[in-house]
Amino acid sequence: MALSAAFNLANLANLVASGSKYNSSNATAFANAQILNDPFPYYFPRVNATPADLFAMPLCHGVKIEEASIDDLQSFLGNGSLTSVQLVSCYIQREFQTGQYIHSILELNPDVLDIAAALDKERCDGQVRSPLHGIPFLVKDNIASKDKMQTTAGSWALQGSVVPRDSFVVHKLREAGAVLMGKATLSEWADMRSNNYSEGYSGRGGQAYNSYNFTVNPGGSSSGSAISVSNNVVPFALGTETDGSVINPAERNAVVGFKPTVGLTSRAGVIPESTHQGTNLKNDNPSVRDATYALDAIYGVDPRDNYTSAQIGKTPKNGYASFLSSKEALKGARFGIPWSSFWTQADPEQLAVLTEIVQAMQDAGAIIVNGTELKDQYVISPNGWNWDYGTTRGYPNESEYTYVKVDFYNNIKTYLSEVTNTPMRSLEDIVQYNIDNVGTEGGTPGIAPAFGSGQDGFLASLATGGIMNSTYYEALAFCHRTTREDGIDYALANNGTPVDLLLAPPDVAPSYQIAAQAGYPVITIPAYVHSLSGMPYGFSFMGTAFSEAKLVKYASALEDLLRATNSKYQRKNTPPQWEGYLGRVVPTANQCYGC
Repeated sequence: MALSAAFNLANLANLVASGSKYNSSNATAFANAQILNDPFPYYFPRVNATPADLFAMPLCHGVKIEEASIDDLQSFLGNGSLTSVQLVSCYIQREFQTGQYIHSILELNPDVLDIAAALDKERCDGQVRSPLHGIPFLVKDNIASKDKMQTTAGSWALQGSVVPRDSFVVHKLREAGAVLMGKATLSEWADMRSNNYSEGYSGRGGQAYNSYNFTVNPGGSSSGSAISVSNNVVPFALGTETDGSVINPAERNAVVGFKPTVGLTSRAGVIPESTHQGTNLKNDNPSVRDATYALDAIYGVDPRDNYTSAQIGKTPKNGYASFLSSKEALKGARFGIPWSSFWTQADPEQLAVLTEIVQAMQDAGAIIVNGTELKDQYVISPNGWNWDYGTTRGYPNESEYTYVKVDFYNNIKTYLSEVTNTPMRSLEDIVQYNIDNVGTEGGTPGIAPAFGSGQDGFLASLATGGIMNSTYYEALAFCHRTTREDGIDYALANNGTPVDLLLAPPDVAPSYQIAAQAGYPVITIPAYVHSLSGMPYGFSFMGTAFSEAKLVKYASALEDLLRATNSKYQRKNTPPQWEGYLGRVVPTANQCYGC
């Protein structure tokens, strides 16, 4: 780590190694070698400093890893500039530097340096497993890892529980040579617990904060996953999504978020919400290329998740990285604009920026087709994210929430049946735990600021008894039809003149909500920062089931176009401002429009 010269670790090490007998001179030197005389700019944020200097990232043994891509990091590892042990140590130092402010990591892996050392040895022996070899990563704390770390969904109710095995995706990443550095913070129980909550808050992890503006919703529920990547605490991270939980925090933290088709990545070993919509995905910075490397590592058929059998015959022989492209790929490609379905809900400032990006695509040879709408637009909430919008309209049998809350009741019981060393065996047990520990867990309304309504989401799920009745099946069929064949597929078909993908403003929550109900893939890339809130927003591509190759091809092409034209609409031009970093507010769901 690049440490201040005043903090003389070299002298400290020499003193220890010398084995000098105790004397007053030696004791004083030893004490003085531990003193940090120059805390700025790396170790203490200087009050009133510019945003760039508030949490500047030190060099890593003389190498700049801030905003480094996975290819950059592999180059450093390959040419001997860094070892994986050194790289991991520098990212841990970054966590020490920023953790008390952004709370992106819930728990560090005690074995991380040993794992990195083993992978360094493999590299020395000529074995490099994949583009992720020796690269540290985080997983959201609802993704099981069979090691010394906990898997709790951020809840004290599962503290000390022991999982039966690695989740499929963690196992695949270990096989690829990636280094599991820790567990990321999240919205507790991935937002299933309550419908009036603070995004990014959990009992075990506390409140995660967005470094663009600490006073507003940081994005969730994969909050820490996105925040950690956005702030160079780790090169890439995995999150999970049922409805927006990766795309939302990714775009609100100016990183790439990639949500694959339900069935492309296994959910086995993930604390569940809904069988029909849950998926594993990534928040990756700084590029689509990095997101694709992670996707290539984790997709595949898993006997423990029968949904993954749907991918057979629909995935590329040589992986998704083979579809990474340059701006030339945009020429002749056809993209649809669901204007009245989604774009009209974007605020004027975002609309102006995103249409400029669309114009840049058109100038590069893309064919833009406006008015590629969903057939049944009445299913789109006009007032932002609402996963119970069917019930809002008076039709529970047309609501996503109707089947999600039933699925959760059943899925959590199945998950807990394999977990040992815990008295938690059902949703009833978890609900009671939150009541018995109401002072800290806020199991009833008005106790915990982060959970204003207590645990109304759990209670709604509990009330279903897990019964899959006619209303359940009607809601499931309705949501699938209106978001698939009469939704995204209908818009892509465009009355007989099809388009390759749909373009959408992901800050308009119904866009990713429709994709979530369909189980279809979405990718968001950073666009710009809102002048009112200081918060980032993204630009997204949506496709039909198992169209990830197209998403990779065209999202990477747009990134290349923005880079080649030195567009201001790139992440590098929208660094975090650390607004309100000294405050300790608990953000709520009620934030300014455009935030």
